[in-house]
Amino acid sequence: MKKYALCAGLMLASTLPPVFADSFSFGLWGDMPYAKNGDMPKMQAVINSINHSDIRFSIYDGDIKDGSSECTDGVYTDAITMFNTLKKPAVYVPGDNEWTDCHRTNNGGYNNLERLSHLRKVMFGKSESFGQQTMPLVHQAPAGEKFSENVRFEFGKIVFVGLNIPGSNNNMVTDNKDCTKKSARDQAQCDADNAEYLERDAANIDWLKSSFDQAKARHAKGLVLVFQADPGFDLPETEEVDESKLPGYQAYRKFMEAVATETAGFKGQVLLVHGDTHFFKVDKPLYNPLKMLNNFTRLQTFGSPSNHWVRVTVDTKRPEVFTIRPVMVEQP
Repeated sequence: MKKYALCAGLMLASTLPPVFADSFSFGLWGDMPYAKNGDMPKMQAVINSINHSDIRFSIYDGDIKDGSSECTDGVYTDAITMFNTLKKPAVYVPGDNEWTDCHRTNNGGYNNLERLSHLRKVMFGKSESFGQQTMPLVHQAPAGEKFSENVRFEFGKIVFVGLNIPGSNNNMVTDNKDCTKKSARDQAQCDADNAEYLERDAANIDWLKSSFDQAKARHAKGLVLVFQADPGFDLPETEEVDESKLPGYQAYRKFMEAVATETAGFKGQVLLVHGDTHFFKVDKPLYNPLKMLNNFTRLQTFGSPSNHWVRVTVDTKRPEVFTIRPVMVEQP
C-alpha cells in the first residue's frame, strides 16, 4: 500500500468537541485502495475530496486492501497513515480482506485469528478515532483487546455504532471444502474460526442491543449502524430468491434478525451502512414490499475500482433524518 506522508505541523492533538446541533454531515467510504485495480494513484483525489468538504467526520467500512494481496504488518500501519491524512476524525471498521481472508494462500497463508489479534492491537490500540482531528470512541472492550473493534459514539442527536461483521460469511466455515479451498488452514484452525464466529456474533448482538438501549434512553432521532459485510439482502428483489438464505450468508441471519427486532422497537430512523459489494445503493430491503420496515434504510457504499464516497446529511427536524448523496471523485 502506498505510503501517505503527513504534512509537517499537522498533529493528531485536537479533539472534536461534542455537538448537539440539529444538522450536520458525515462521510462514508471503504473497500479501497485495491492494488490489483491500480487504486494507489487515485487515493489522493479521494482524500482531497473528503478533506475539502464540510463533513464533521468520516467512517470507513472495511477492506484496507484487496483480497489477493498478503496480510503483512505494513498493511495496517499504512492504513493508519492514510487515515491520519484526513483533517477530520476518521472511524475505522474492519473488513474481511484484513483478517478473515488472510488464511488464503494468495494472502500469505496466515493464521487469520492471529491477524485479527494483531489488527485489534494496532488499529484499536487507543480509544479515540484516527485523523488529524480526533474524537473519543466508546469501545466494547479495553483498547487492543478482544471486541475492542466494536465502537460507539454520539454526535448531534444520533448514535453511531461500528461492528466487526466482515464478508466471507462472517468467518464461519461451513464444511471441509470451505475449510481448505485455496487455504493454508487445517481442520483445527477451521474449528477455531467457527468458535470465534459464534463468540463474536453473540458479542455483536449484545453491542447492538446496548446501542439501541442507549439511543432510546437519550431520545436519539436516529441510529447509524456500520459494518463491512453485505449480509445477503435480496439484490434481485425477487420473490423466488432470498439471498440471506443462500450458502455464504448463513452467518448473518441471527444478527440481522436482531437488527430487525431492535429497529421495529425504535421510534427513530435507522441507517444501516455496509460495503463489500462495491456498488452504491440505497433501499429499504426489510422486510418485503408488503411489509416494509419504514424506519430502516440500507446504504451500500462504493468500492474499488469505483473510488468515490458518500455524504450523509443529518437533519433531525426532518422526519427522514438522513439525506444521502454520492460524491463522485474526479480522478487524475
